[in-house]
Amino acid sequence: MTTFEERTRVHVFRDDALGEHDAVGLAEALRRGEVSAAEVARDAARRVREAEARLNAVQVHLDAPEPSVTGAGGAFAGVPTFVKDNIDYLGLPTGHGSAAFTPRAARRHAPFARQFLSSGVTVLGKTRLPEFGFSPTTEYEGAEPVRNPWDTDRSAGGSSGGSAALVAAGAVPIAHANDGGGSIRIPAACCGLVGLKPTRGRVLANAQSRRLPIDIVSDGVVSRSVRDTAAFLAAAETYWRNPKLPPLGLVEGPGRPLRVGFLVDSPNGVRADAATRAAVTETAATLERFGHTVQPVELAIDPRFTADFLTYWGLLSFLIGATGRTLGADFDRRRMDGLSRGLRETYLRDWQGTPGVLRRLRRTSRAYAAAFRGLDLILSPVLAHTTPPIGHLSPLVPYPELIERIIAYVAYTPLNNVVGTPSISVPAARTTEDGLPIGVMFSGRPGSERTLLEVAFALEADRPFRRVQDV
Repeated sequence: MTTFEERTRVHVFRDDALGEHDAVGLAEALRRGEVSAAEVARDAARRVREAEARLNAVQVHLDAPEPSVTGAGGAFAGVPTFVKDNIDYLGLPTGHGSAAFTPRAARRHAPFARQFLSSGVTVLGKTRLPEFGFSPTTEYEGAEPVRNPWDTDRSAGGSSGGSAALVAAGAVPIAHANDGGGSIRIPAACCGLVGLKPTRGRVLANAQSRRLPIDIVSDGVVSRSVRDTAAFLAAAETYWRNPKLPPLGLVEGPGRPLRVGFLVDSPNGVRADAATRAAVTETAATLERFGHTVQPVELAIDPRFTADFLTYWGLLSFLIGATGRTLGADFDRRRMDGLSRGLRETYLRDWQGTPGVLRRLRRTSRAYAAAFRGLDLILSPVLAHTTPPIGHLSPLVPYPELIERIIAYVAYTPLNNVVGTPSISVPAARTTEDGLPIGVMFSGRPGSERTLLEVAFALEADRPFRRVQDV
């Protein structure tokens, strides 16, 4: 007879070529010849198959994955990984998590895919996401959801839920993710991972992002260690560096004393639950113990921010519906899911207000900058409450109820997407009743990824992040 934890917790760590290595550790083992690339590829494939049977995280398997040629000497040479199914990868279909069209094989790598490959990773396939990345959970109207390795009855978060589930379960040590409203940080928080949304322009933007009225999407990774995320950013910078941003280099540990502001309730008035409040408060106390100065802060953003961001989401859904045939000849917007349709229909009822919405969203950077006067970072929750059960945010929930649930959950992350600033989620605590991860978030000024990584390194060194196999 299986116990509750045996039924609900999933991990595929074992004594094989991957062991319990993070990506940096595995790359070092490969360079030293302790394991071979063939052994790593074989054992990763076995882990992925086992995890996939319980988690439903993979969209496309690559039949014959090959190590990156361009990144043969890179930081992650030979390390197995996945890319999220909303960027083009040569020869693989790009489905965007949607049943509204039949995806076709990409003719070339997207710019960020080339940058990611330059680190030397071996791509094993593509991970699942909710339709067009709109939802903070990776669930569908007519398919199995992506499940959380910590509790398979819980959401893995979204939109990079497939990537987060595989990394947390130990199938691969690192995976591609991207973030247009929290989609790196939310699944990282749900699955007990490190997830950093870079500054706008820190990594190469894809064509779709460059065409947006406000580019809210940043690509990155989810990982089990701070050093993996730091190594990814350093490797990405080796391939291409934005001259408009301060150089980053390889961040390897804690840094100088900081002035940290903290807030517990969101700027739009959503109150965090008790477990989340405790995680933020305890993290603030830890920072003070480290010698940082910590003080409460207010983010006085326009009270219309949430409504404006939803309108912008609606605009994106409308644009996808209007141009969907560029994705697939059989695109039918009537087959978009309930969340996508609800966002589009809501937008169409008040589309005339779009210029004002864009104007106000662009002005948000002023309020953000004002809050940072005298501060280096701001500490806050990632999400307003702990990881919800599967179904709570399903696209099958009637749209008016669903959008209210999303607003009450995703109350902190979108601000950084609009302003274009970097933000990192780190696993700071666990719920007392069922041991689920709780993430806290640090947000910085444009270009301040080094500071974010340094504080994350300090927290990880003080209390190593628990993994699902440790529980």
